[in-house]
Amino acid sequence: MKNKIIELVNQLPDSDLEKLYWSVEFLHQNYLYRKSLQDKGIILTERFGLETQQIVEQWDAAFAGEISDKTKEEIYFSEFKWHMFSYKKKDCLTAEAAREAFDGAAKDEVYVFYQNSPQVWVYTNAAGLRSTDFDSQQDVYVFDKALKWTYIHTHESYCGPYFCETVVE
Repeated sequence: MKNKIIELVNQLPDSDLEKLYWSVEFLHQNYLYRKSLQDKGIILTERFGLETQQIVEQWDAAFAGEISDKTKEEIYFSEFKWHMFSYKKKDCLTAEAAREAFDGAAKDEVYVFYQNSPQVWVYTNAAGLRSTDFDSQQDVYVFDKALKWTYIHTHESYCGPYFCETVVE
């Protein structure tokens, strides 16, 4: 397979090599991220289809359900759900306090999704998961299956990370 890729790369004009480089770099970083989790014994399972939409909707209901549609529109919630924290529409821990709360939270099994991505992942055997594991990730939402807490690492170095606990009845 590598030889086929090299053959294709050798046929590309230099002007396309930079695009290719950044695509390969993205794949490489994603591989290193997954490998680091798997090396900790964390099992990653992707969810598909309607189930993923339902999981994200459950997150929305648990963590943003009391925020009005008007307020959500004003803070661009549909672009970045974490705006509810950066615009201070919902109480949460931030920065180092958020990291410490996440690191101390029970995490046998968690859901993980990314802003504007149809994928939802289930991480099992995730007790060893730490906030630093997400430092290379952007706009990632992590939460326990009981929806008691969520941890969000944003793409903005000056926003977050955020940790929020909620009461689930």
